[in-house]
Amino acid sequence: MLNDPRSHGLWERTAPPAPPTSPLTDAVRADVVIVGAGYTGLSAALHLAEGGVDAVVVEAVEIGFGGAGRNVGLVNAGMWVMPDQLVNTLGPVYGERLIELLGNAPRAVFDLITKHAISCEDERSGTLHCGVGPAGLRELEQRAAIWQKRGAPVRLLNAAETAEKVGTRAYTGSLLDLRAGTIQPLAYARGLAAAAVKAGARIFTRSPVQSASEIGGKWEVKTATGSVMADWVIVATDAYSIGPWVQLRTEQVHLPYFNLATEPLSDAMQKAILPERQGVWDTKSVLSSYRFDRQGRLVFGSVGALRGTGIAVHRAWAQRSLAALFPQLGPVRFESEWYGQIGMTKDNLPRFHRLDRNVIGFSGYNGRGIAPGTVLGRCLADRITGKLTDAEMPLPHTAPDTVAGRAVREAAYEYGAQATHLVGARLPGRI
Repeated sequence: MLNDPRSHGLWERTAPPAPPTSPLTDAVRADVVIVGAGYTGLSAALHLAEGGVDAVVVEAVEIGFGGAGRNVGLVNAGMWVMPDQLVNTLGPVYGERLIELLGNAPRAVFDLITKHAISCEDERSGTLHCGVGPAGLRELEQRAAIWQKRGAPVRLLNAAETAEKVGTRAYTGSLLDLRAGTIQPLAYARGLAAAAVKAGARIFTRSPVQSASEIGGKWEVKTATGSVMADWVIVATDAYSIGPWVQLRTEQVHLPYFNLATEPLSDAMQKAILPERQGVWDTKSVLSSYRFDRQGRLVFGSVGALRGTGIAVHRAWAQRSLAALFPQLGPVRFESEWYGQIGMTKDNLPRFHRLDRNVIGFSGYNGRGIAPGTVLGRCLADRITGKLTDAEMPLPHTAPDTVAGRAVREAAYEYGAQATHLVGARLPGRI
């Protein structure tokens, strides 16, 4: 993408090509201009174009450049926040509406993959949230009870059942969510883009927006070399926001997250570790996540940035952690590494913003961008086409709210994770 091995790593190397795009160099007109070519913007463009709406996407760098091309690829249902807590925060109307929408969001992702024949290594066997110690198991028991009360297809597994599915006895139990799965995340973003272009949308890359102004009842969105005049603006830049809507960045605290991919493992190891191909993450505060790609590489990640002293610290921690989890692996070599930024809001919930007249957007996915971004992008399209009113949206609209002490908190996340991994890297067998 940018010839940077730590921007997208494995995903850039193995994703099918993106549809051909070029910078915006003319003054063009459209019904809707969408800023940002991640899951939200591309889903909105696809659904608008399928409805006969003329949609133009302008992207500062490349398709999937932000979180869409850097995440681990877990297609999860819901948010980190417990469903009951979500209702307490948003109230019964919006809370229940968002729970239902996001609970069904993985199905929407997989339906789009099927409908548009998107080649993105999709695995639909669920995900495993694994408990570390007694406290981790208690958390999973609580989550299981809440989701099962709501009729969700989740099942609490004991330690022995978890060991059978994961290939390690490190966990006290796990929560299997059959709604979920894994994908090659950049391949999915590129597939959404290709489907949107096929439906009639136009996508311009390497075109950062410099200004937006209302002229004669329409919006003119300008880049360095072109402009788009449209009735509506969708802002879909989330944690990577720059330019006129940088406030979407400043209302979020960046949490860095890295991934390392091994060389393809032997057939025997692939049968011993995650034989059903679920994706995994655990209950630790500085969590770990892992899954296989279609070629048998184990993708292993955690909180932290692969820069400066963090590069060596996180690599060493990952080696030690894999040795503790899967001693049968023996020494492993990482062939790819990359990292990105997760945008965290104050209450760990996304936001719906009306940034001006006919300027709308969702942001703040808190580490759950794939499925929520897909369905909330569709909601933005439905709002513009009149299928939804503001009152029927899954979230109330709010104004961006700057986080006090954001830079200090971001440094604390990065160096706190590094310190945790430094200690863990020095203790063989500790994960």
